[in-house]
Amino acid sequence: MPAAENIERVVVKVRLTAGKGDTAFWKGRSYTDRLEALEQIRKAFIRWKYGADPRLQRVYKIVKQP
Repeated sequence: MPAAENIERVVVKVRLTAGKGDTAFWKGRSYTDRLEALEQIRKAFIRWKYGADPRLQRVYKIVKQP
């Protein structure tokens, strides 16, 4: 059973003018914290969508041309 099935789904409608909410929280975090959170979300999505850990599909070799 994937871990994503244990998450309770919650939907909340909020007007854009109702307040800052999450925006203020994330603006207060450092860019490294934001990138780490984004990477966690990306990995969880790939595991959910494709059932596998994210990785490169191919190995590329960079060749310097004259």
